[in-house]
Amino acid sequence: QVQLLESGGGLVQPGGSLRLSCTASGSDYPLAIMGWYRQAPGKQREMVARINMLGNTNYDDSVQGRFTISRDKNTVNLQMNNLEPGDPAVYYCNVVIQLSTDYDVKWGPGTQVTVSS
Repeated sequence: QVQLLESGGGLVQPGGSLRLSCTASGSDYPLAIMGWYRQAPGKQREMVARINMLGNTNYDDSVQGRFTISRDKNTVNLQMNNLEPGDPAVYYCNVVIQLSTDYDVKWGPGTQVTVSS
């Protein structure tokens, strides 16, 4: 059973920084993609950033240049700099597992990011 352990959320002032981490354990298959999504109250969950096994990255336009995603084996990190009022949300770790002939998607429990002065 794959488990995702998230850490690093919290309260920060506008312009501040936070670093989120997520470690996946229990998978017998490669983790094709690891990433972070976020969901603010009343809004749909949206992709923030993701990284594949080759190190290729994708970012939402709203975080491009401010957030950096990185990966070390089964751990994915999201360095969030210059946090803005639009960034507060519950951030979810996401993993796409490459099975033999299919994919499986797992989600972490979420970690709250709050931006407030």
